[in-house]
Order: sequence, then C-alpha cells, then structure tokens
Amino acid sequence: MTTHVALLRGVNVGGRTKVPMADLKKELADLGLEDVVTYIASGNVVFRAPAAKGLATRIEKRIEQAFGVAPTVILRTPAELRAIAKANPYPEAEGEPKTLYVTFLDAKPTAAAIRELDPDRSPPDEFTVHGREIYAHYAGGYGRSKLSLDWFERKLGVRGTARNWRTFLKLIELTEE
Repeated sequence: MTTHVALLRGVNVGGRTKVPMADLKKELADLGLEDVVTYIASGNVVFRAPAAKGLATRIEKRIEQAFGVAPTVILRTPAELRAIAKANPYPEAEGEPKTLYVTFLDAKPTAAAIRELDPDRSPPDEFTVHGREIYAHYAGGYGRSKLSLDWFERKLGVRGTARNWRTFLKLIELTEE
C-alpha cells in the first residue's frame, strides 16, 4: 500500500458542487482506499491504496456517480510533495503563505506551450512551470491576478488544481502522520 494525496478541483465551490467530506470519505473507502483522511472542505484527501494506475479516473467516476459532480482528481505521493516543496523558486514568499500557490497539473505541459505563456500577464505576480507543477507568487493577491487556473489550463492544454502554500504544507504533514 502506498500513501497518496488526491487533489480535487471543483468541489464545494460556490455552493453548486457540494461534496460533503464525511460522505466522500465513505465513498472512497467503499472504492477500496484505506485510512482516508480529508482536509478542509475544498477537496484534499490523503489515503493509502495499491499502485495509482487508473486511480484518479476511478475516483473521478465514483464522485460523479455519488454526488453528480465531475471534479478533476490529481494524485501525488508524499515523496513528490516533498520534492515540490524543495523546488520552490520563491522561498522569500514562504513567509506569506497566502500569496504563494502550487498548481498541480495532470500532465507535464509541452515546452512549446510553456514558451507561449506571457510572464508579464499580471505584474507584480510571477510564476514558474516546473514539471507537472506551476509555482505562482501572487504578490498582488490571488483574487486580483490574471494568472488564473483557467488561463493556465487553456494555454498549457492540461487540467490542474491549485493550493496555497499553507494548505500544501499541511498535506505534506498529513502524509507523515
């Protein structure tokens, strides 16, 4: 059994995509996942399961069947999360965790798509694409930035979900408990 973190995009947003965390835990346990723990109601799940091949798709289908919500589910292992934390190109922003975000992508974008991103789209905000993650320092505030998740998805041709640094670090902590 391996520990995994499932990052769900699009649950409990704006009151129209409700997924009660207690019910989600039950559905995932019924799917065969073990030691299921959720963190805040925005779609963060830590669990243990065998190899991850096809697991994200199975979780997406189960959530859609049970709740009528079709989220994007992105999986990472604890080792991957620790590596992501170490690779942060904006360590100075770690003191302000609400301005630092990691966007987890379901696939590595092409080099050509990354080159097409406009680094000056939303000053003073900045971002770095690294593998299957995007690090973003929203110095002007996440809510005011033009560096939206939708923009990144559209430009890079991949799906994703973002977490602020505080939530991201908590997920690492939960994988170690």
